[in-house]
Amino acid sequence: MLRIFIFILSLSQETIGAEEIALITYVVFFVLFFSVVFVIFFLTFQRRKNQLLIDKINQQKAFDEELIKTQQEIQEETLKHIGRELHDNVGQMLSYANMQLNSVVKNAGESVKPKAKEVSFALKESLEEVRSLSKSLNSDVIFYQGFEATLTNEVKRLNKLAEFNVDLKVEGEGRMFENKNDEIILFRILQEFFSNTLKYAEADSLQISIKYHTDGISIRAKDNGQGFDIASATKSSGLINMEKRAQMINAAYELKSSLNQGTELILDYSY
Repeated sequence: MLRIFIFILSLSQETIGAEEIALITYVVFFVLFFSVVFVIFFLTFQRRKNQLLIDKINQQKAFDEELIKTQQEIQEETLKHIGRELHDNVGQMLSYANMQLNSVVKNAGESVKPKAKEVSFALKESLEEVRSLSKSLNSDVIFYQGFEATLTNEVKRLNKLAEFNVDLKVEGEGRMFENKNDEIILFRILQEFFSNTLKYAEADSLQISIKYHTDGISIRAKDNGQGFDIASATKSSGLINMEKRAQMINAAYELKSSLNQGTELILDYSY
């Protein structure tokens, strides 16, 4: 545009008068002025549009985070209620049944006592399992016991299952979490992984390692099951919950698996 203006100006000096040159100058000036105004307006409009898109994305992100938090709270309340029901109602019923059975054993004949003792032992094991399970479901218990103690209790419970071995290794010294709710969420992620292993993996061994660092904790859990192809597998609600919970506490999350190679969960959490 500037070159055209100079060309017209040089040409005009030879062929037309001063008034015509001034008119052409004004026209070119106004064209340049309105071009600049249009560019500024366009850039301002684009900047405003981009800001609105960013605000919308941030609002959606905040909404999603609040929704996940609400879902987490509802799930925790539900699990807490189930845990209390198991401890208070089912546990008491099993305790009462065991007391009655012991009374029967005392007065039973010698031929009946061996069978009655087997049933009594089974009732005691069931009662212990119910109490252990109720602790792992009740977030209040997890809150007061802490992450490692609760995980140790869960490992003991899993090891009582037939033909299933769980090994837990802990390195370093743990410290108190600044946010106690993060302990509960970390445990829930592992609990979901354990549940999936038992239901789908067809595994008989589960290796868990915890390494405490000065600024966080690294967790690895790996089973020796059949594994699956992550790329083609449809994500179940359990897998989605694990990932969403990790996002809630800003923990690095990775799930690795392949056919006949087992499945591994990797979590890195910073205090």
